[in-house]
Order: sequence, then C-alpha cells, then structure tokens
Amino acid sequence: MATAGDVFTQIRERGETTRADIATATGLSRTAVAARIAALTAAGLVLEGEQVPSTGGRPATPVSFNVDAGVVLSVSVGISRTRLAVCDLAGTVLRLSDIDQEVALGPDDLMPDVAKRLDALLEEYPDAEVFGIGLSLPGPVDRERGCSRDSPILRGWDGVALRPYFDDVIRLGNVPVILDNDANAIALAERGGELEGHSDLLVLKASTGLGAGIIAGGALQRGASGAAGEFGHNKIAVAAGRACRCGDTGCLETVAGGWAIVHELQQQGYAVRHLRDVVELANGGDPETRRMIRDSGRYVGEGISPAVNLLNPKVLVITGDMAGAYDIFVAGLRQALYGNATAMATRELEVVASVHGGAAAPVGGAVMALDEVLSARAVDALLAT
Repeated sequence: MATAGDVFTQIRERGETTRADIATATGLSRTAVAARIAALTAAGLVLEGEQVPSTGGRPATPVSFNVDAGVVLSVSVGISRTRLAVCDLAGTVLRLSDIDQEVALGPDDLMPDVAKRLDALLEEYPDAEVFGIGLSLPGPVDRERGCSRDSPILRGWDGVALRPYFDDVIRLGNVPVILDNDANAIALAERGGELEGHSDLLVLKASTGLGAGIIAGGALQRGASGAAGEFGHNKIAVAAGRACRCGDTGCLETVAGGWAIVHELQQQGYAVRHLRDVVELANGGDPETRRMIRDSGRYVGEGISPAVNLLNPKVLVITGDMAGAYDIFVAGLRQALYGNATAMATRELEVVASVHGGAAAPVGGAVMALDEVLSARAVDALLAT
C-alpha cells in the first residue's frame, strides 16, 4: 500500500495535483489519501489551496509541493574553486558563494573554510530548516564511507571522511551529507531540468580537468568502482610522452584539460592563473587562446567518440569552465566527434550547453541531496519522528 512518502513523491513530481489524481495514481481510497496529505501538510511539506469550482461532483482542492519548507546546502569542490549554495527544496539556487583555493594539500586546508562559509550563509536564512548537504568532488568517491577514493588528483583527500568537517556548523546537527562525483551530480541536475524525458545523456564537464556523467536508460551509471566517466585519463596519440598530473603519461588531459592549457600559456608569458582567465581572453578575441580552446574541443571530441558509439546518447551536454567559450570549444569538438563516431550514433545526437551555466555543479549537488532526503523512504522516516 502506498505510504505518505509515496504520496509525497507523486506531489513532488507533479508540482501540483489533486487528491483525486493521487487516489487514481496510487490506488488509495479517498480517506487514505486525505490522511496522508494531512500528515504531509502538518510537516509543512505540502500545501493545500482553495477548492476549484467543479463542473460536477466534489470540487477539487489543489495540493502542491511546498518548496519553501526548508533548504538544502550544496558544496561543489573544484581544483581551483569551491562553490557553495543555499537552495530551496526544488533545487533553485537562493544564494551562491565561492572560495578560490587549491585543494592539493588536503581537506584540512579547505573544509574548515567551507564550514565557516556555510555558517555565514545560513545566517541569512535564520528560520529555514536544513534538510541535507550535497557534496561533490572531482574524481572517484566512496559514497558509503563519504570520502574521495583513489583519485589521481586529490591524493591528500583519499580515504578522509568528510562528514565530520560539518559537525560544528550551527543548525546542521545530524543532517545527511550526500557525496558523489561532480560530473555525476551535474548529470542528475540536467536529467531533471529542460532535458527531462531524455533517458540517455552524456554530460561532459570540461574544466581544469575532464570528466563525464552518464545517464543510460534513465539511470545514472557510476560503474563497479565509481570510476565511470573518468575519460580525461584515456590515452590519445597526440599526447604521447606528455606527463599528466595523475602520474601517468599520454593522457587526454595533457592536451585538452584546463590545467594543461594554463600551464602552456604561462610558458608563453601569458598572465593567466585559471582556465577562466583563458576563456576571458578567448572571448575578447585573443587568437592563441581561441586556438587552444578549439584544439581542446577537437581532442575531447576525438576522445569521447568511442563513448558516443558505445552509449549512443540522445544529448551531449557541455558544462564546466570551458563552456564559457562554448562556441569556440564546440566548433572543435563537433569536427572531431562527427569525424570519428559512427553516422548511426551521431545521426540524432544533440550537442547543447548546460541550462544551469556556471551554477551547474551547485545545482547538481542540491539535486543529489534532494533525491536522497526527499525520497519516499526519507519522508516516511521524517513523519515517523
């Protein structure tokens, strides 16, 4: 029999519905539906509006998801920048804040600052209940242990439990911290946005490093050890002999990753620190940075063409700092992708920019947390307490 959590899932997915529609969808009696909605209303998770005039029979009363019942926090750790957000229960960003940093030395150098910044952000929402935290990292993670796992670029983070860093944040208490890879989090956000209904997506995060989130058959694919989508360390002929930050040589990132582009430009005398600086120069018309971003797209297109052949996605979503020069990057990507992948795999393929732009990772963290803390099981547990 459908629980109150199941009824809430129906309301959340529809945005607004009626008791009669819920009864039809769940098979519950009107009395059972009314009881479950009463419990959800008392918890503040749903709202009931005024009755809609009826053309016959009982007037319908609209029932809607109360997106203002609380907030979730999102922390997206990057190599050169960490983005923090306060979001409502629909995943809409209410407040966004950045910490510019380097993460190479380990979580003790960053996570205390993250906790302090979250404290400051929450002061702006003194009455909001915090339902959970979505935390994303670049590279593979151990979701059960809540830590980075065998990451070639987060070596100081490997195996370090991250939940304890949030213990001193005022008002958080024992709220759950949901951890995943950053590209996976973004893929979940894209699946639930304007691309809702598409069950096969490949979300490409091109930034300091390269990674992908894979939605196949409507489900996020993490792989047996959580390493699905780590294509930045695939070998590519043009990179032969180039040393990668992962300790290997010949990786795609050494010719297409933001860190490699920044390093090469610095060697040429450019005053750039991050890929965002490179994108700004390219958008301003600088020919060398435009060439390098276009070449990055071309190498990435070559690198992901086997994945397009293998997965046959309907949509390829481009996100990350490189998307700030979307037209330049995608010009190179399309050239190589359509030249290397099969005609069958690319015939219906759409290449699009993330609808969330620079907020893709924070939104992804929020969606990741919300899918957990507002699941039917979690809502039933909340009502039980």
